[in-house]
Amino acid sequence: MLGLLRPLLLLLLLPPPGSPEPPGLAQLSPGAPPQAPDLLYADGLRAYAAGAWAPAVALLREALRSQAACAAEPGAALPAVLLGAPEPDSGPEPTQGSWEQQLLRAALRRADCLTQCAARRLGPGGAARLRVVRALRDAFRRREPYNYLQRAYYQLKKLDLAAAAAHTFFVANPMHLQMREDMAKYRRMSGVQPQSFRDLETPPHWAVYDTSLELLGRQEAGLALPRLEEALQGSLAQMESCRADCEGPEEQQGAEEEEEDGAGSQGGLYEAIAGHWVRVLQCRQRCVEEMATRPGRSFPVPDFLPSQLRRLHEAHAQVGNLSQAIENVLSVLLFYPEDEAAKEALNQYQAQLGEPRPGLGPREDIQRFILRSLGEKRQLYYAMEHLGTSFRDPDPWTPAALIPEALREKLREDQEKRPWDHEPPKPKPLTYWKDVLLLEGVTLTQDSRQLNGSERAVLDGLLTPAECGVLLQLAKVGRPASSAARSRAFGTLARSGTVGSQGAKLLLEVSERVRTLTQAYFSPERPLHLSFTHLVCRSAIEGEQEQRMDLSHPVHADNCVLDPDTGECWREPPAYTYRDYSGLLYLNDDFQGGDLFFTEPNALTVTARVRPRCGRLVAFSSGGENPHGVWAVTRGRRCALALWHTWAPEHREQEWLEAKELLQESEEELEEEEEEEMPSKDPSPEPPSRRHQGVRDKAGKPPRVREEL
Repeated sequence: MLGLLRPLLLLLLLPPPGSPEPPGLAQLSPGAPPQAPDLLYADGLRAYAAGAWAPAVALLREALRSQAACAAEPGAALPAVLLGAPEPDSGPEPTQGSWEQQLLRAALRRADCLTQCAARRLGPGGAARLRVVRALRDAFRRREPYNYLQRAYYQLKKLDLAAAAAHTFFVANPMHLQMREDMAKYRRMSGVQPQSFRDLETPPHWAVYDTSLELLGRQEAGLALPRLEEALQGSLAQMESCRADCEGPEEQQGAEEEEEDGAGSQGGLYEAIAGHWVRVLQCRQRCVEEMATRPGRSFPVPDFLPSQLRRLHEAHAQVGNLSQAIENVLSVLLFYPEDEAAKEALNQYQAQLGEPRPGLGPREDIQRFILRSLGEKRQLYYAMEHLGTSFRDPDPWTPAALIPEALREKLREDQEKRPWDHEPPKPKPLTYWKDVLLLEGVTLTQDSRQLNGSERAVLDGLLTPAECGVLLQLAKVGRPASSAARSRAFGTLARSGTVGSQGAKLLLEVSERVRTLTQAYFSPERPLHLSFTHLVCRSAIEGEQEQRMDLSHPVHADNCVLDPDTGECWREPPAYTYRDYSGLLYLNDDFQGGDLFFTEPNALTVTARVRPRCGRLVAFSSGGENPHGVWAVTRGRRCALALWHTWAPEHREQEWLEAKELLQESEEELEEEEEEEMPSKDPSPEPPSRRHQGVRDKAGKPPRVREEL
């Protein structure tokens, strides 16, 4: 009966058809305690499967609200003496019995506070009544309810909310192909506006932060200031909410699972308390990254809090608020005491302000954040040194003196093992390459400085006109669409006549030639591996060509997802994150349009332009430092060989290796056939062992052992 009453009750709570719904996740039953999210979600899916779209919407939205309401609230703080900070006028140090009583009494008080608080907010039973299994938590984390919501809203003819729900799901699941198609359909619908594609789960501080960046970009510092301050306060509030979740039931359930695995079952009372406390501290430290990670992204914005403070002090200075500018730049110096730019700005502000003002110091909220964070880091490093726990510090500003000397050396060794994760090898200057013969006939035409960027180069003479002609003929043969067929296609080309055989061998040789040059120029101390090759041609479309400004390839980066609005590039799927260097080897120039160009991270400001020609190689690093695009071909046909290289040997192009083996086999078979056709000078019969071996070869060799990647 209850299962029947629940959807009927929530159906009554739905707004009437045609009435506006608030954006985001609004509470359907104000004042009522949330119900169990797993039961709501299950009922919502049943309604969805039955085609009852309105009850499905109500139940799924209520499940989302209930899940969001289950976060624990911070309770009473532990005594400062237990956290390593001195209490004012605390007197003599407590004895073992007294601090033990303080610890346990404080823990009991905190547990009682959390229990009462949860009961007031969540109803009888508190958080225990609403605790859900890990699979359901993961479903909510992946935003799966929004996938069902968008379909239900669509059936209810609420296209604006359907597009918003679809966008919310797609932000967290960019590889979901069906949702990608649904998003394209929504964009073509007349009733859907661009503003409909909004993320209903985006924390408020991100929207305000992006607005402030837009205003700063328009040189409107006065309008940006209140939004910058709101974004900073929202960031700190988001972090507090995350820290509160670290003490909630989800973290406790994770600890129970670890005990079942034997990880936390050894030791006594104090080991168990220390183990759980370390897990809470680790979770709290990770909140900095969670707060700084955009929805749907895998990595946080680096130094998010200090960067907000830098923008704040610069904006205050622009409008003449020197006291606030000093307050914020002093807060930056709390993170980085030796920051030369911040110290120079501080001296400038103080000189403009004139007489010193007493009480002018860093922001109190930032002081509290740093002191608390450093206290937690000190405990975590202690546990790491003495208890063997692990800790990955999320902050680059942590003072080196805080880390114990023994750990400092170990962390330094770990960083030295993988130096390439931080800085790619720097290419040698142009003066060096003018004195070095790269390959016979190859010259360095432009370097990074001449191309107005970093890790870019244009080299000419990699192909002769005859070689360009052979590869152009090969391009006409066509390229197999399936990657599984690519290596077999090389073998087929090798047997298809003079052009096919010559072109296939030349293609492999040229690919290796480009890899060798790219490694010599950009990465002489670390080997590069060919990751993918693509022989491609683009032709002009029919129709009017004058004043065409469209792109054959939109501006992008090759190993990260470029966000032109913020200038950031996220090295995560769907980008090919393992690609490290890219190359374009052009085969012809008898066409119009089709130029390659580099831009600023905003994808708008063109910094360099390269005109294709036979044998010209444009090589560059694949990251966000080199956004690039291609203008559309307006006349003729442009052909090029695109190549990507990687430092990771496990991502070598296996089809290329197999094609090399197939070509070698085809050459051996051709040689054997030629030998069989030639008359034998020795009339004596062939030895049986050799004849039988030849039969086995023609019948089929035993399976090859592929080269290990």
